[in-house]
Order: sequence, then C-alpha cells, then structure tokens
Amino acid sequence: MAWWKSVEMVTAEDALPGREQPLTVHGPHHALGVPFTPPWPTGTEVAEFALGCFWGAERRFWQTPGVVTTAVGYSGGFTPNPTYREVCSGSTGHAESVLVVFDPERIGYADLLRVFWESHDPTQGMRQGNDVGTQYRSAIYTHTPEQLELALASRDSFQAALDARGLGPITTEIRPAGPFYFAEMDHQQYLSKIPNGYCGLGGTGVTFPTD
Repeated sequence: MAWWKSVEMVTAEDALPGREQPLTVHGPHHALGVPFTPPWPTGTEVAEFALGCFWGAERRFWQTPGVVTTAVGYSGGFTPNPTYREVCSGSTGHAESVLVVFDPERIGYADLLRVFWESHDPTQGMRQGNDVGTQYRSAIYTHTPEQLELALASRDSFQAALDARGLGPITTEIRPAGPFYFAEMDHQQYLSKIPNGYCGLGGTGVTFPTD
C-alpha cells in the first residue's frame, strides 16, 4: 500500500466532488463465505472503526469470534462514493474504515472496542507507523447512542492505561457515523486473497483495562 503524506484535513468546500453512483461490489466475503453487503442478518448490529490501513484492520475483525461479516470502505469525510486513489490524495476527508457486522448474542460492542484499542496506536494523529495521511487516522464512527457512550468511556479507560505506561494522548476521532462508501473489490478481504500482503497494523502493547 502506498504511503501518502497529506496530514491536513481538507475542508468540505475544497473536497473532491465524487460521484452519484457507488462503486460496484459483489460476491461473498472471501474469508468467511457470507455476503459482505446489506441486507444484514436479522439480529445483528453494525460497528465501524478506522485504525490505519484497512487491509490488516479488516482481518483483525473477521478473525474475531462473534463477527458475522466485514467490509472495507471510506467514511468520515465529504466526497460521495470516492475511489481509493481519491481517498489517498487527501482530498476527500475520508478515513480507511472497516464495517463490522456482529452478533450481539456472541460478542458485545465493548469487546469490539477492546480489539480496536489493542490493535493499533491511537496516539499518532494522521498516521499509523509508516503509513502517513489523513486516511490513516484513528476513528470510531458510532451507529447508536449506546455505542457512542461506550466508545467515549472506553477512550477514557484506555487513556488511563496509556498514561500509566508513559504514552501520549489519544487522537482518535469519535462521533456518530455518516455514510459508509464501500471500497473497490481489490481491497475487500485483501489479506485473505493475498495472505502475505502488506499489513502495517501494530498496537502499543498496552492491554485494555478489564475493570
């Protein structure tokens, strides 16, 4: 995956115009063999996270028991139905995001938050490791008021754990979700198709507090 250097958020006025038609995605989830587009199975819930390059981030979630399906896409920005190249230009405002569909009878949203915090470094601003750019920022886009409340509380808990290790302040963006735009098929379940492909995902080594 290319490393891009745009670390200043574009404004809505300067963002690319995008397009009316969404990108075409189809077929089953390459790793799980189930659909990765709506409609979602009855009784499932949706979560949305950004934690750097979405290739490795998606794999981390599809490997989590209780997750029904996953998809990668673009969210948190301004440009409708952007392409990967447009997102990487820094001119859409979007983050590389993972849509996580989960069974709340098997895994709770709080457990997904633990996976999120432990899987990346949420103190790095507009980057994750060598991946630099606004599309690599850390973010939680919530789909219910309860998710928002839990996400904010989890941030405070993890910040205390980071403080105890002498690490910096969390820069994670936490807010209600806007539109999620599916990424191109080449990016969906990328590390299932190419198991030895690039993955820049790495955590801080700090465990999320259990109390």
